[in-house]
Amino acid sequence: METPSEKYIREHSTGQTEALRWIQQQSNIRTNYPRMISGEMQGQFLKMIVQMLNPKHILEIGTFTGYSSTCMAMGLSEGSYIDTLEINDELVDLMREGWSRAGVTEKITLHIGDARQTLSQMEDCTFDLVFMDANKREYCEYYDLFFDLVRPGGFILADDVLWSGKIFEEPMPQDKQTVGIASFNDKVAADPRVESVILPIREGINLIRKK
Repeated sequence: METPSEKYIREHSTGQTEALRWIQQQSNIRTNYPRMISGEMQGQFLKMIVQMLNPKHILEIGTFTGYSSTCMAMGLSEGSYIDTLEINDELVDLMREGWSRAGVTEKITLHIGDARQTLSQMEDCTFDLVFMDANKREYCEYYDLFFDLVRPGGFILADDVLWSGKIFEEPMPQDKQTVGIASFNDKVAADPRVESVILPIREGINLIRKK
C-alpha cells in the first residue's frame, strides 16, 4: 500500500518510461516478490546518480527482473556499461525483454550464478560504481570480495539497509537476513577506508565512497 508521502513524492518526481512500467507490471505478474524491484522513486534516483557520477563501469549484484539495471543503463554515457550478477536463471527472458524495450541491451552484460563465485573471477575488473541488492545474509562477504575492485573515489550503493526498521527494533530480530544487514552496516561504519551516509529512500540506501 502506497503511503501519502510516497504518493506525493511519486506525483512530484519524473515518472517511469513505458519500458520500466512494463518491467514493473511483469514483475507483479510473473514473480512471487514483486516488491524486490527498485521501483519508480528509487529507479529515478539510481538513474540520476549515474548521470551525476558518469561511471564508466558499474557492477550490480542482484539483477532480479532488470528494473534497476535498466534505470542505471538509461543514465550511462556512450561507451559505459554494467556487469550484473543474478543467481535465478528463470528470470533471464524477462530481464532481456525489458532491456530490449528500454534500448539498453548493449550496455548490460548478465552473469548467471552465485555472485560470490562470479566476483572471485573478476579480479582484473575495476568498477566506478557498485549497486548491491542481493542476498542480505551475504552483504559482508560481497563487500569484501568487490572492495579492492572499486577504484579510489568510487562509490558503493547498498540497498535495503534499514530493512523495514527491523535493525533498530529492541530486541533486534535474529533472523539471518536482519543480522546480515545489521552486521554490514556496522562493518561499513567502522571501515576507515570509506565515508558513508544512509539515505532513508524506500528501505534505505547506504551511500558509500571509497577514499
